Amino acid sequence: MAKFTYMILLVVMALLGACQSLGEVDKSPVADASPPLVILVHGGAGSVGPKGMSKKDQAAYRAALGLALDTGYAVLAKGGRSLDAVQAAIVTMENNPLFNAGKGAVFTAEGKNELDSSIMDGRNRNAGAVAGVTIVKNPILAARAVMDKSPHVMMARDGAEAFAKEQGLDIVPPSYFFTQKRWDQLERARARAKAKAALPASSHFGTVGAVALDADGHIAAGTSTGGMTYKRFGRIGDSPIIGAGTYASDLSCAVSATGWGEFFIRGTAARDICARVQWNHDDIQEAADLVLADLEDMGGTGGVLALTPKGTYAFFVYNTNDVPGRKNRRPE
Repeated sequence: MAKFTYMILLVVMALLGACQSLGEVDKSPVADASPPLVILVHGGAGSVGPKGMSKKDQAAYRAALGLALDTGYAVLAKGGRSLDAVQAAIVTMENNPLFNAGKGAVFTAEGKNELDSSIMDGRNRNAGAVAGVTIVKNPILAARAVMDKSPHVMMARDGAEAFAKEQGLDIVPPSYFFTQKRWDQLERARARAKAKAALPASSHFGTVGAVALDADGHIAAGTSTGGMTYKRFGRIGDSPIIGAGTYASDLSCAVSATGWGEFFIRGTAARDICARVQWNHDDIQEAADLVLADLEDMGGTGGVLALTPKGTYAFFVYNTNDVPGRKNRRPE
C-alpha cells in the first residue's frame, strides 16, 4: 500500500459568534463589516494517512488539536490579539508529546533534541525566531520574546538559550524532551543510514503551527518544530525562517508551513503565497496551490495553512503519490 502525506489538521472559524468545524465552514468572507474570528491549527504532516492510524491514536490527535483550537479561540473570543491566540494554541502542542515540537521533538543524529520556532505579527510585520535550542520548554515563547524584548528577529543555540533565561522563560533539562517513540524513530533512522538507505518521508515532517484573525482584523502566524529525525551538523529547517515557514502581513495573508524544510526555504514559500495575494490579487487557495505545486516540481512535499484578513483561508497537503482529495487540485 502506497504511503501518502497526511496533514493532521483541524480548523475552526467563528462567524458572528457561531463555531463551525472543518467541512461546515463557508470559506467566503462574511458580508458583515466586522471581521470573523478565525483560528486554524496544524499538527504536522507525515507519511501515514488516517487509515494507517489506530482509532485510539486518531482520537488522541483530535483531542490534542481540539485543545489547541479551544485555547486559541478562547483568546480571540475575549477580544485578544491574533498573536496571543497563535501563541497560546502552539504552547499546548509544544507541551504534548504527540507532536514533533517541544516535548515530543525528534532526535538529531547525535541523540539530541534541537528545537526551532517563529512567530509573526501581521499588524506591523514584527517577527521573532529561535533556532537550535535544547533547554527551552516552549520555543514559541522564546520566539515571542525575541520579537518583543529585543531588536533582533532570530537568535540561535547558546545565545537564544541565554536570552530565554534572561527573560525568565521555563528552562528544562534536555532529558525533559525524551520520549521513547522518538528515540525508536532515531534508532530506525540510524539503521537505515548504516545500510545507506534513504530516510522515509516522515523524517521531514511533524511541525506544528497556527494562524489567526482577531476582532480588529489583524492576522498572525506561528510555527514550532523539532526538525527532522536524524538531522546532522546543526541543520535548520524552514520553521524559524520568516518568509519560508512562517509569514504574516495584514496587507496579504498569514501562513504556517509544515514539510520538507529545505524546499520551503528555497521557494520562500510562505512569503510567496502572500506576495501572490498582495500583488497578483490571487485567491488565497489559488496562491497556495501554485506555490506548493512549484515546490512539488522541485521535489518538495508538505503543506500550509494560509489566512487572509478577510477571513478567507486555504489549507493544502500534497505528495507525489496519490493523495485522497488531491486529484485536480494542481492548477493547470
